[in-house]
Amino acid sequence: MFRQFTSIFVGILLFIVVIVISSSIYIVDETKQVFETRFGKIITDSYVNGPGKKEAGLKFRVPFITKVHEFEKRYLEWDDEPEKVTTRNKVFIEIDTYARWRIEDATKFYKAVTDERSAKSRLSDRLNGAARTVLAAHDLVEVIRSKQRKVVIPEGQSLDEQTQLMPFSKGRSALALQVMENAAPKLMEEFGIRLLDFRFKRINYTDKVRLEIFKRMITERGQIASKFRSEGDGEAAEIMGRQQRELKTITSEAYLQQQEIRGKADAEAVAIYAEAFNQSGEAREFYEFLKTMETLETTLSNEDTLIFSTDSDFFRYLKRSAPAEE
Repeated sequence: MFRQFTSIFVGILLFIVVIVISSSIYIVDETKQVFETRFGKIITDSYVNGPGKKEAGLKFRVPFITKVHEFEKRYLEWDDEPEKVTTRNKVFIEIDTYARWRIEDATKFYKAVTDERSAKSRLSDRLNGAARTVLAAHDLVEVIRSKQRKVVIPEGQSLDEQTQLMPFSKGRSALALQVMENAAPKLMEEFGIRLLDFRFKRINYTDKVRLEIFKRMITERGQIASKFRSEGDGEAAEIMGRQQRELKTITSEAYLQQQEIRGKADAEAVAIYAEAFNQSGEAREFYEFLKTMETLETTLSNEDTLIFSTDSDFFRYLKRSAPAEE
C-alpha cells in the first residue's frame, strides 16, 4: 500500500516538474520582439538589446508569475477603408490610402496600444487626420496629378481654356510625403511606431460629384458636337452655293452658245431667204410654194376648215399643182 502511494506521489511530482520546466522555457524567433513582464511591470535583465527586448534563441523565465509578450519585428501593413474629404476649392473626394509601418519600440508600443489591432485603429485616426489636413490646404489639381504632362495638340487645332491642363506646384506624391512627415513623429513619440511609407492608393469623386461631372461632360460633348455640326452645315452651304454658282455659269455659257448658234442659223436663213427672193422664175416660185406649205402646216390642224377664194395665192398654187384634164 505504501509502495503504491509512493509511486503515485512520484508520478505527480514528475508531472509538476515537467509542467514547471515547460513553462520556464520559451523560444524567441528572429522575426519577433520579445520582453517579459512580472505583475504587469516590464523586466530588464542582462541579455537584452534594449529595455525589455530579448535576443533570439532559447530563453528561461520564472513560471506562472512572468508573462512573455512578443511583437512583429518585420514590416506591417495598414490599409484603411476609403475616406471622404474636401479640398481647398471645396470639391468632395474619396481617398483610399495605405501605409507600411513597424514596431520600433516594443515596450512603448505595449504600454500605449497593447496589440496590433489597437495600433491599426490609432493609425487610422492619425493618418486619416493628417491626410484630411493636408488635402484641405490644397486644390484638387494638386491631389490628382503627380507630373506636369504636356498636351499634344493636333496640327491646325487649339485647346480652349477649359481643356487646357492647369499648372500645379506639388502634386500627389509630394502631398503623400507631407502627410507622412506630419504623422511620423507623433506615431513614434506616442506609440513607438515607425512610419515607413504612406501612399494614396486611389482618389475618386464622391457619388454626387461624379454625377455632376458626368452631366458636365455630356454637356461639353454636346457643345462640341453642335460645333462640329454647325461647321459641317456651313461647309455644306458653301459647297451648295459654289455648286449653284457653277451651274448658273454653265447654264449661262450654254445659253450664250445657243443664242450664238441660233443667231448664225437665223443669219444664214435670212441670207437664203434673200437669195431666194432675189431669184426669178421657177426657183422663186418653188421657194414660195415651200414656204406656203410650211405656213399651212404650222397654222392649220385636223379640225380646221379653210376656205379659199379663187384669186388667193393658196388656191392658185393648189390649182396649178392639180393634174390637167384630158
